[in-house]
Order: sequence, then C-alpha cells, then structure tokens
Amino acid sequence: MKNLLVSCLLLLMVSTVMAEEKNLIVLHENASKLSNKQCLVCHANIKTDVPLNPKFKTFHRMHLESKLDTPKNCSDCHQSIDLREGSAASLKKQVDPQICAGCHSGGLKGAKVLFAK
Repeated sequence: MKNLLVSCLLLLMVSTVMAEEKNLIVLHENASKLSNKQCLVCHANIKTDVPLNPKFKTFHRMHLESKLDTPKNCSDCHQSIDLREGSAASLKKQVDPQICAGCHSGGLKGAKVLFAK
C-alpha cells in the first residue's frame, strides 16, 4: 500500500511539472497581453543586469531611462516568446527586428544617429 501511495505521489508531481512547463509555453506565446508586473515576477533581473562592458547600458536600461518616447512596456518589443526546445529562444532572439526598425531606422528623431549604424 505504501508503494502505491508513493507511486501516486510521484506521478502527481511529474504531471504537475509537465503542466507547469506547458503553461509557461502558453503564457509566453501570449506575451503581448502581459503587463510589466507579470513579466517582472520571473524576469526582475532585467532591471539590474550589467553588461560585460560597464561603460555601456543594456538595451533594457536605455529604453527605461531614455527621455525619448521609447517603449517602456515589455510587450512593446517582446510580443511573442517561443520557449519550445530547438526554437529561436536558444538564440536569445525574442524581438522581431521589424519592431526595432519602427524607431531605429529614422522613425524617431535621434534613434538613427544613436543606434542604426
């Protein structure tokens, strides 16, 4: 009886982990609907990350601190995040370059000078 109980508990734990993993995938596929607060529950380190060369700011820091009308919401740039194994997530490319081009191709005064070289 004890072995059956242990087996049932293990099965429950494994299925819960699998369900949570699936839910994370679904959650990130709908990233455009998430608030900054929801994103920062897991990704709070974005606010304190330091680049390899401390003379420069991270892209996140530049957008958050800019006096220009830059995107301030996670979902402005990160509209869909793909967490599936073998996806672009492994390349750390979770922003469509066309989103960047909206501002960084001369669309926003100064952006071309600062970034689009």
